[in-house]
Amino acid sequence: MKPETKKKVLLSGAKPSGELHIGNYLGAIKQWVALQDTHETYVPIVDLHALTEPQDPEKLREQIMTTAADYIALGLDPTKVTIFLQSAVPEHTQLMWILNTITSMGDLERMVVYKEKLAEGKQALAGLFTYPVLMAADILLYKPTVVPVGEDQRQHLELARELARKFNKRFGQTFPTPKAFHAETGKKILSLQDPKKKMSKSHGGMSYIAIADAPDKIRQKIKIAVTDSGSAIKFDPITKPAVSNLIVIYHLFSGTAIKDIEEKFKNSGYKKFKEVLAELVVAKLKPVQEKRHELLENKYALVAILNDGAEKARQKASETLKEVYEKVGLT
Repeated sequence: MKPETKKKVLLSGAKPSGELHIGNYLGAIKQWVALQDTHETYVPIVDLHALTEPQDPEKLREQIMTTAADYIALGLDPTKVTIFLQSAVPEHTQLMWILNTITSMGDLERMVVYKEKLAEGKQALAGLFTYPVLMAADILLYKPTVVPVGEDQRQHLELARELARKFNKRFGQTFPTPKAFHAETGKKILSLQDPKKKMSKSHGGMSYIAIADAPDKIRQKIKIAVTDSGSAIKFDPITKPAVSNLIVIYHLFSGTAIKDIEEKFKNSGYKKFKEVLAELVVAKLKPVQEKRHELLENKYALVAILNDGAEKARQKASETLKEVYEKVGLT
């Protein structure tokens, strides 16, 4: 018998910040689903990161449940993937403190997301400033080789890579240097109302399509999505960013090649293309929404999945933390 090939480790997660949208799915979760059979996959719901902004406790608990339901409804299989709450694995914050001691203030001051949050009027809280170190701990704790990230998180992953190198140089080889992974097409799904920005809930309710949006709401959002000058359905992110974004959404939901989409709709105009796209999105989200509703009707089962995931995650996390503590002299 051939020895079993050890799977590569993949880690990625998201904050429980409310309803997930198709940008979260197409730009990230879809890739996690595709890799779950070939990688040992850890998907934390990073609830501690949510605390970098004020939260209503009851609402946060509800958002944690909906995020877990969305992950599973979108295709993550709890029998293959370790889905868990970050806060249920205390090794995350324990490793964060160790990494804090080798992180420079200059590195944190250069973080673009921190600067953007301050520009939006957010308070300059220590948690917001240091959360990239917690993100590095989230990653390095499981020694992944692959980390799917969006464009806006690449700088944070680079910090994790740098901290891995620093730790290894000072204390001996401990962490692999994880590589970023993203699909070339769809790595950033853009706002339906402003194609200069990524799709985000913070840009207004008509700028994104939530996974849980009703069919008529989806149709309305796509109907009023901004378009470019002219009427040609042509993929050109520079001169036609708005329609190119819609073409990418069609491509990722249908699997149809972009050149075939252009050919199919070359004589259609924006109105017809949007109508067909809306029906495609509605059809693709229908089974997801049905599964999501079923999961949320049985929250005890969801909690059991999260508890099982936390137990599995702690097995891996505790091994890494023990090794780290020994190397820095804490045992």
